[in-house]
Parts: sequence; C-alpha cells; structure tokens
Amino acid sequence: MAEVSGPTKPVSSAIDRSERPGRVGLLLVLAGLLVGAAVGLSFVANEQAQPLILGLLALLAMAGVFCLFALAIGALQLAGQTGRDDITKAIVDASPEGAIVVEDGGRLIYANEAYLRISGGETFSNLRPVERVFVGSPDVSEAVYRLAQAAHDGRGHVEEIRMAPPPQGETERAFAWFRIAVRAVERPRLPATLWTVTDITHERERQENVFQELQHAIDYLDHAPAGFLSIDPSGSIVYMNATLAFWLGYDLATVGSGGLRLPDIAPSADVLTATEGLPGEVRTDRFDLDLRRRNGQPLPTRLYHRVAFGQDGKPGPSRTFVLNRSAGAESDEPQRAAEVRLARFLNNSPIAIATLDPTGRIARANASFARLFGGTPRQAVPDGRGELGTEPTMWEALVDRDRAALESALVKAADGTIEVQPIEVALAGPGNRSARVWLSPAGGDTAAAEDGSSQPDRERVILYALDTTAQRQLEQQIAQTQKMDTVGQLAGGIAHDFNNVLQAIIGYSDLLLASHRPTDPAFQDIMQIKQNANRAASLVRQLLAFSRRQTLRPEVMNVGEALSDLTLLLKRLLGERVDLDLKHGRDIWPIKADVNQFEQVIVNLAVNARDAMPNGGRLLIRTANILEGLENTERRPGAPAGDHVLIEVLDTGEGIPPDVMEKIFEPFFTTKDIGKGTGLGLSTVFGIVKQSGGTIDVQSTVGSGTAFRIYLPRHEPAAEPAPEPALASAAPQSNAEIAASRLRGARDVEKPGSGQSAPRKPSPDHTGQGVILLVEDEDPVRAVNSRALSARGYTVLEAASGLDALALISDVDQTIDLVVSDVVMPEMDGPTLLRELRKHRPDLKVIFVSGYAEDAFRKNLPEGEDFNFLPKPFSLKQLVETVKETIAR
Repeated sequence: MAEVSGPTKPVSSAIDRSERPGRVGLLLVLAGLLVGAAVGLSFVANEQAQPLILGLLALLAMAGVFCLFALAIGALQLAGQTGRDDITKAIVDASPEGAIVVEDGGRLIYANEAYLRISGGETFSNLRPVERVFVGSPDVSEAVYRLAQAAHDGRGHVEEIRMAPPPQGETERAFAWFRIAVRAVERPRLPATLWTVTDITHERERQENVFQELQHAIDYLDHAPAGFLSIDPSGSIVYMNATLAFWLGYDLATVGSGGLRLPDIAPSADVLTATEGLPGEVRTDRFDLDLRRRNGQPLPTRLYHRVAFGQDGKPGPSRTFVLNRSAGAESDEPQRAAEVRLARFLNNSPIAIATLDPTGRIARANASFARLFGGTPRQAVPDGRGELGTEPTMWEALVDRDRAALESALVKAADGTIEVQPIEVALAGPGNRSARVWLSPAGGDTAAAEDGSSQPDRERVILYALDTTAQRQLEQQIAQTQKMDTVGQLAGGIAHDFNNVLQAIIGYSDLLLASHRPTDPAFQDIMQIKQNANRAASLVRQLLAFSRRQTLRPEVMNVGEALSDLTLLLKRLLGERVDLDLKHGRDIWPIKADVNQFEQVIVNLAVNARDAMPNGGRLLIRTANILEGLENTERRPGAPAGDHVLIEVLDTGEGIPPDVMEKIFEPFFTTKDIGKGTGLGLSTVFGIVKQSGGTIDVQSTVGSGTAFRIYLPRHEPAAEPAPEPALASAAPQSNAEIAASRLRGARDVEKPGSGQSAPRKPSPDHTGQGVILLVEDEDPVRAVNSRALSARGYTVLEAASGLDALALISDVDQTIDLVVSDVVMPEMDGPTLLRELRKHRPDLKVIFVSGYAEDAFRKNLPEGEDFNFLPKPFSLKQLVETVKETIAR
C-alpha cells in the first residue's frame, strides 16, 4: 500500500450511518403500560388481584429468561459491549485505503478516515461519492463510468487512473495515481456496494524508477566494450547486445524472436549446446571460436560460456561473454595474432585434439574432440574461489572393453614414451561409433594456469583422434559385399555344375517314364527319382537367386492382383492360428517383375512370419504408392529415392534380436532346428528383390514383431518393343509355386520350372522335321537330349565343343535349321560360337541352354543379337516344345 499524506486524524472522524438509533418513545410507552397495570391492580380486590399479579410476574419472568438466553448466545447485546463487528469496523476505520459504502438508491452509509481525506469531506453534509470526487479528463471519466456500471451489475472491477490535479483533499501534489475498486456487499437488509480508493502514486514512482534503472542497465550492457549473448538449449539466440550485433553486422530486431540461431553466427560451435552437467551445477567454459559475420567474414572471439543446470539435469539459457580478438582489438598484437592463428588451427581441424593428465582427465580440448566424444567441454574456467571444476575423463566416452587398452597407452605416454601405437576404440552411446586414437607426451610436467601459476601434471599427454565410424562401416560393408560375392560366385559355379547333373537325371527319368506304364512296378520308383531331382533343382534355384544369377522373365504386373491370387495359398500355409489381413492402397502403380519370383518372395516372408508366431498372431500385408519428394516420416524408414510401390509384410511375432538382424540375409544362416531350414529363404528374397531393381528394409522389435518393406520401382509405360514370349521355364517348381499355379489355373503343374511363366502353344503332334546341331560338353546331357529330339523325328548332329561344332558345319552338306548350344564349354564358349556362326550363317536360329542366368552372358554378345534361351535343368518335353516353337518361328 502507498503511504498516505496529510495529518493523521482519530478514528472517530469516520462517518457511520449503517446502524439505526433506538427510540426513546417506545421505552416511555412500555414504562407507562407497566405503571398503568400496577395502578389498575390496586383497584381490584386482593382475592381477585392475586391471580393477575402472579400472571404478570410470570410473564415478566419469562421475558427475563428469554433475554438471558439471548445474551448467552449473542443475539442480544448490552450497551457498551464490544463484539466482532466493532473490531472489524475499527480496522476499516484506520485503514490507509479509502473505503465508502453506498446502499442501493445512492444513500451513503459509511466512509472511513482515508476516504474523507482523499475526497476533502469533513462531515456527512459535504461527503461526496466516488463519481463526484474523481472528475476530470476523459480517461478518468471513462474509468469511473466502467466502475459505476460494474457496481450497478453487482460485479467486481478495478481501475487505475491518473488525476491532474488530484482531488480536493490532495492539494500538495500536481498529480496523483489512484487504484479504485468496487464490489458488492451482502447485507441482511438492503444490498450495498463497497468502493475502495488507494493512493498508488509512490508505487508508480518506484516502478518508473525501476524501469529507468533497467533501461540504464540495458543501455550499459548494449554499449559495453564486450559482446554478450544468451543461447537456449535448442540453439536459438535469446538475447544479444548491441555491441556483438554491430560486430556481426546484424539488426537487433532479428534477435530474440526466433529469427537468429546459433548456426547462423557460429556454424561449427555446436559444442556450446552440447555441454553436460550435474543437477544444480553451474558450469563456465572457455572457447576460442571464429564467429561468422553476416557478410560471411570470420570474427575471432574468445567466449566465456556459463550454463546453469536445473535439478532435473536439463540446461537453461546460457550467459555467454564474448571478447573480440580481431586485429587491433588488443594492445599485444603479435601475441594476440599468434593465439588467434593457433585457436583457428586447433578448432577448425577435423582431428580431435585434447590434453590429458595421467589419470585420463581432460584439461583442454578442441571443438572436434567435443563433437566426437559427446560434448566434452574444451576448458573449465576457474570458479569464484579460484579452483577449477571437476574435468571430465576420457573413460566416460568409451565402452568398457576398450578402456584397459587406452589406460595402458596413456601410462606409456605419460612416462615419456614417444612412439605409442594407435588404438582403435569404440565410443559409448548409440550409433556404433568408433575412433582411432594416438597418444604422445606433452613434453613437460607442468602447465601454466590462467593466473600464471602452474598446474602440475594437468597436461602430460596429448591425444589425437579421428572418427572412423564411417570408415569402419564402409569396411564392414565392403567385407560383407566381398563375402556375399564370393559365396555367390561359389553358389553360381556349384549350381551350374549341379544343374548338368540334374539335367541328366531328369532327362533319363523322362525317358524311363516314357517307356513304362503307370501300372509298371518301376514307374513309382522312377517318379520318386524325378521328384527328388526336382527338389534338388529347387535348392539350386535358390542358390542362383541368392547369387542373382537366376533367369527372370519380368512382365508388367499388378501387385494387388498378384497378392489376391496368393490369398488362398497363404491362408493354407499360415494355418488357423495366424490371421491374414490384406490391405491394398488406392490406385497402386504397376511394376515390372517376374510374377512367380514375386510370389516366391511373399510366400517365403509369410512362412518366416508364421514360424515367428508359434502361438498365433496376425500377418498384415499391405501395399502403397511411395511418391518422390515426401518426407521420411511419410515415406517410412529405409525408403529409396524415386517413385516406388511398397509391399509391407508385418507380423506380431517374437521379433528379431539385434545380433541376428545383421545376418538374416546371409546364405545358410538360420535360427531353426537342424533339418527345418536351409538358411536360403531370406537370402533368396534378397537376391530376387535386388535383381528386380528394388530394395528391402527390415525393422524389428523383440517381442513386438517384424516389418519387411519391399520397394519395387514404379513402371512407367513407354514405347517398348513387344517382349519375346518365354519359351520355357528354368527349373522345377517348389511345392508353394505348384500350389500357386493350381490356384491360378493358368500354368502347367506338371511342367518343372523356376517360376518363369511360359506361354504354351498346343502342338498337333509330337513329331518334328529339321536338322538340329546339338552342342554340349557333358556327354550324358548331350546323349539324353539327342535321344529325345531324335525320338520326335529331328535329325540331330552332336558336337562336344564349339570347335567341333564349327568343324561339323563345314564338313556336312546338310542345311542346319537350328543350333542348341550350351553356354559354358571348354575351348570355345557359346557366345564365341554364335559370333563365328554369324559369319557364315547370319540367319541361323540358336537356342542357348545354361545353368547361369541369361544376363550373365548376354553382355558378351553384340547389341541386338537374337537368340532363344532355355535355363537348366529342363524336362525333355520342354526341350522338344522349345525346339519346335523356335523352328516354327
């Protein structure tokens, strides 16, 4: 409350008409009635007066008893008795805050001494309400009007007004400030309104003085010969003084409103926001950094950076003191220039540099060190007692297994050993970060402190470190790629040789089946041989898929239709415990892929998901279009650039542990029991997706499930030549593929194949005409193929190599209609043979057969070379149909 000026008057000067005075006339009437009753009783006989006197006395006794009870409970008070209302009234009377009470109708019933002094009233006759006391400028009149309206509505309201001159009672000042409040007062009779008037002139003067002092402080800080700024933990600059803004060339209007951030003035000073501290700690660090002016020029500075940490350990806004170290800013120019050059050299170096004591505590460090080792401060500044705070240690930034090696090297360097071998260490924290560390002696046992004193052993060792995270990851990727390529080459070579063996087994099985009836006892044995050969061919096909050397027959396909065709098969594979849910996106783009290989990918992922949910669960397969340019949150993790069609396979299974996640695509790696998995399922999926031009990403949480996301490029319709019809399939189908073929009803189940769709033309008969040159280095394969073609009526000429084939063509007089040649042969391979044949017979038709993919040798042929391809192993029926269709074309 503000002090009240003027002489102090006694409390009795307050005016109070709230209580109505008693009436003497009623008392006289009551006394007259009692006297009259006594006189009247005197004229009555004693016998008759006795009952009347007793009745009157009883009535008076009852009235006395009721009065006693009223006095006991406080309902009746005697004159001169002081109660609670009297104390309250005394407090209000003596209050320095003016108070006036007005009944409804405008009758003034109370005003205390302070109000009388402010309004200039002395008696009730010259007492004025607030509306008549505070009259003056339009601002005052409007404020009083708002107060009167609130009083009329029974609401509370407060206004602050400035009166110049003050009311009549304030004649000593030129102006005064008042706070006027109004509120309703509850009364048993008529309601009333309480107005309070407080002189706040001195309060306003103190506020103005404080504001002026604040303006002076800001002016002093703005024009100080040093810079000052405040940075919040997110990197926004909360405050910057005018001196620093002038140095940097910025307008102060852009500071403090989110328009300026730390990277704008110090791109490499992220260490300022990476400082860590204990709860309740206040840290002050020194940094020699180059700030960046608005025009891009550097500004060498020294920063004293103070950050206070809350009880929760979170940092608050900094208090950063900035010294300008540019040319001419200090008297000792040579020393300053040398220090600036050294600071720039250290802080702009990509190599992390720090000085350590023999226990591993960090005395000084550059910005690269702070970024690499997790925000370690460069240098602690002495506190108010002249003591250095506790410096961080190197061990906090390393994993436990690498601390012993670094401790040993640190001891050697502290003892003066010059040549210490570099150490590879893993850094603590996420990201699997690593670094290569060199240690060397600092060349002295003492180091000078800021005040000139020596700090023994604080900088005994110099540490240099390079971030090798990217290098290690690249080395691991290269090693993994080399391993996968090596295994792929091995798998491809094994598959080629094994395909020749399987080709002979399947061919001779077909010959035996053709010469035995189903009722023959040996027929079932031959079928078993062929079925097991088909199973072996399926395994070889997986090896080829992993090595990305299988033959694909891509075609434009609709993902939604392909998944819908697989629904029944997937439900049978998953069983009753696993719920299958397919969700197709709207207007899914077409893709170009091998339909059967795509189905094999989905089936393999579904089977793996089923095995991960032994107690049942839910398998969700959904599709979506992924547009180029969307944010990563919308594109989902792992999405490549460009327009892609996304196929997500999500299960609610057990999840994949992190140590297993790194190996899931490696061949022959499996977590299943012996005999329950070959370890080629996911490696096959990986190979098919990569060979189709797509990418695959895996996200898994142990206990929550796994999400496989396949991204296949969007197929853009273009003027493309019509693809040649696939002549045959590559290898026997798996049981899943056979089931899918039966569900579609569009493929021949009996026909073995690797999943390539092959349009079939109905043949009127099984006889053929023409001369065929069969070139095959494997004698069993050449023999069985020759027998099959000869049995269909073809004239077959056999050659064991490309040279034999050329010699045979030059010797025979017959016209050769078709050449069926293996690709990989000694002395002369298939592509070389084709080039030699084109020199003499440009129009000769050629069919290549191989266990390798077509793309593996097409690059060795001239551009636009026309030939047909039949992947091994194949059945004799496929061979005959392919030969017949090629000759017919």
